[in-house]
Amino acid sequence: MNDNSDARVSTKQAKPLRTEYLLFAGLFVFFLGVGIVYTVVADAEPAGTTAFFLVAGLAAIIAGYLWVLSRRIELRPEDDPFGEIAQRTGEVGVFSPHSWWPLVLGVAAALLFLGAAIGFWISIIGVVVGVMGLVGQIFEFSLGQHAH
Repeated sequence: MNDNSDARVSTKQAKPLRTEYLLFAGLFVFFLGVGIVYTVVADAEPAGTTAFFLVAGLAAIIAGYLWVLSRRIELRPEDDPFGEIAQRTGEVGVFSPHSWWPLVLGVAAALLFLGAAIGFWISIIGVVVGVMGLVGQIFEFSLGQHAH
């Protein structure tokens, strides 16, 4: 790594999560503008107008959350424009190498959607299978050889 202190950005200039919250702030501005134009062009059609303003609001909520979070966390390696890939090495998280619970959750989601198309009683089965899959996924490492 080349240590050129003049070219490197100081930690006071770089801000964590800047790209992320600016992305969602841009989406807020975009969807707010599209919502205003859609309201005028479509003569205040209620479904589309509401959808565009709700999407703009959701983008604003995410941008605000990321902005508040950026004031509380330290700089990450990806916030450094001159960062190296090696700075982010290390453990990322704990992932199960052989879990069947995501398949059970997928079947539950398929049953829920099938219930919406065919009959309500299938959705009840989907909810039961989904609760079982969710409990299994959450407590997967608390059972058997993986118990803490």
